[in-house]
Amino acid sequence: MRDARFALIAVGLLVGSLAWATADNTQATDSTPTADSTGAADSTGAADSKGAADSKGAADGKTAALKKPAAAPVKPVVETLFGRKITDNYRYMEALDPATIEWMKSQGAYTRSVLDSIKPLADLKTEIAKFSASFGLIQGYVHFGTRGFYEERAPGSDNFDLMVTDGAGIRKLVDVAALRAANGGKPFAINYFLASPDGNKVAVGISEGGSEDASITVYDAASGAKVGGPIDRAQFGATSWSDDSKLLYFVRLQKTAANAPASDKYLNATADAWDLRSEPVAILGASLGHGPALTPVEAPAIAISVGAPVAAALSINGVQNELAMWLAPAARVSDPKVTWTKFLTREDEITNVDMRGAEIFLLSHKDAPTFKVLTVHAGQPLTSAATLVPAQADRVIEGIHAAADALYLLARHGAYSQLLRIPAGSTSIEEVQLPFRGHIDEAFTDPRTPGITLDLSSFTTLPTLFVYQPAAKAFSQLKIGANGDFAASDYSLSDLRAKAADGTLVPLSLVQPKNAKGAQITIIEAYGSYGISEVADFSIRRAAAMRQGITYGVCHVRGGGELGEQWRLGGKDANKHNTWGDLIACSEYLIARGVTTPAKLFILGGSAGGITMGRSMTERPDLFAGVLDLVPAANPLRSEFTAGGPANIPEFGSITTAQGLSNLYEMDTIQHIKKGTQYPAVMVTTGLNDPRVAPWEPAKLAAALQASGTTKPVLLRIDEEAGHGIGSTKTQGDELGADTIAFVFWRAGLPDWQPTR
Repeated sequence: MRDARFALIAVGLLVGSLAWATADNTQATDSTPTADSTGAADSTGAADSKGAADSKGAADGKTAALKKPAAAPVKPVVETLFGRKITDNYRYMEALDPATIEWMKSQGAYTRSVLDSIKPLADLKTEIAKFSASFGLIQGYVHFGTRGFYEERAPGSDNFDLMVTDGAGIRKLVDVAALRAANGGKPFAINYFLASPDGNKVAVGISEGGSEDASITVYDAASGAKVGGPIDRAQFGATSWSDDSKLLYFVRLQKTAANAPASDKYLNATADAWDLRSEPVAILGASLGHGPALTPVEAPAIAISVGAPVAAALSINGVQNELAMWLAPAARVSDPKVTWTKFLTREDEITNVDMRGAEIFLLSHKDAPTFKVLTVHAGQPLTSAATLVPAQADRVIEGIHAAADALYLLARHGAYSQLLRIPAGSTSIEEVQLPFRGHIDEAFTDPRTPGITLDLSSFTTLPTLFVYQPAAKAFSQLKIGANGDFAASDYSLSDLRAKAADGTLVPLSLVQPKNAKGAQITIIEAYGSYGISEVADFSIRRAAAMRQGITYGVCHVRGGGELGEQWRLGGKDANKHNTWGDLIACSEYLIARGVTTPAKLFILGGSAGGITMGRSMTERPDLFAGVLDLVPAANPLRSEFTAGGPANIPEFGSITTAQGLSNLYEMDTIQHIKKGTQYPAVMVTTGLNDPRVAPWEPAKLAAALQASGTTKPVLLRIDEEAGHGIGSTKTQGDELGADTIAFVFWRAGLPDWQPTR
């Protein structure tokens, strides 16, 4: 069943943090400010190792000489919904008409000119490019038959390529650089891959320009030859192969008319079967008239575990974590007349499934806020399920992986992983000691073979692939990838707790330079939606900032899943205010401890974390020197009218109900921007190909802030060849990282980092 997990993630159109903080393979976007009338900062942001002792202190007014783009036209649209009057001054931007695009590009050009006038930025870009090039990054490792498959960004490479390793050695199956060269240098990216159970074929989804609009091509693993495709409208990925490796199952989007509403894009998706020779055949979907009854928003996915007697039809309701599921004989999945038997409803609160033969394992938070594991045999109803692993208050179970020898559980204590093992045929729970304290970012098992492969890292420890060998009760390291130029011994890590306004203790991870003294330039990162946890993973983007002397914090706000389901619900719907309240609490806590000051404190987040950034800024504009708002969800009142809007209603609600409207209004940054308020400097970013947060949302945010009368910089950084960040190149990510650090040093008042034009 692990094969279906890609679909579960991909359908969530806002799900995913930013490459700056997480997967250094994907994100890109940025922006730039100008200071209180010109870029000034007060003396509390004095120079440290990054700024020369210059008597001028801050910006000297030269930035004001730059010609700023004209303010965006104000064209109010006034609505009254459930008795609440709502004014939208920039509704016209949602059409992304040529005038709006031109205004956005002019903002991007201005931002670029301001940032490029910071003299040390050029050297910083070179330094970060060299640093990130020192890493050989590996992701998605799996092993089927005699072959291992994984994506690799080799040291110095700009892209992730698909690799295969077997008795003949290691070789590239998909060379993204060659693909780019054949298409005029445009960015391309591998969005996903799925190897067949026999290890002889692999399905690969590839998209252009950060769009995530992938097409599937199937390659022969031995020769690298294409044996099928490309097949378009395959953004949500391949979910399973048949046991005999002859049929591929994937989620396919409907064809939409050019004039169809944006919100139609992801409706009426189908689960298709493809024999690699003829056209794929839709076998499940709301519009087909057979199979499980689905709504247009529900995306169907076929999940098959090798050797299991039954296959699963999963219904994925947008970004909702809980599954609905039907079972049918695995040999008859493609038969339109097969009977699918209802097995799970969303009310059963199951979020993950795996199988080993006829054993079905289920991860559930029903009456178990930190999750429990159930087991039942195929052919039996859910009511027959037994609890295999009960919930434990101080431990969150986040993943289940069935291998021939055992069921492996990925558990967590806060941001740190714990690996548990239940031997096959047993109910005893063993803890497997990990090689070091950190977080398991990825794991792979095969129900036909023993052991587990995992990718382990920490805030300051580089990612390493380990294979656990149960016979030896030991880990061995896979010798692929390359360590980068990063010294963990240069930093100290603290696990702290900040008290929120309601008394809740909010976990806060803090990495500081060793022997740091006095108030430090500090970035606090936060997210807080979908139950996604900000965990102890290594990030090149964070590390690049830390190497420049920046103290880096991660505030584990409510709405995330760090402490289980109750933690998620504590930052959802009418409780959403706790998400930004927690970030404010973390910020106040570090100031009170003397770690930083408001003149040196920056917050960073993006996507749905843009809600956290924006509302923290509007609630406490005095608390921060700057806000780094990356591809932000800034206008939730209008989000449900975007392509990903219907899928996100389970997380954020809808304006079609009074309570939904009230909740969304509270989340909406733009509606809380007040004339005459002095906001901190803000850098907003977007990519023009973003399929998750429409580019007009960041544009509307920048326009509203610029119109507020704040004298601090409000910059809109545009990447015309990027999307949400997924699929961005190393170069795009490096440039975003450098721009972000330059913005931080500028606004913290380091003399050498002030704009000169």
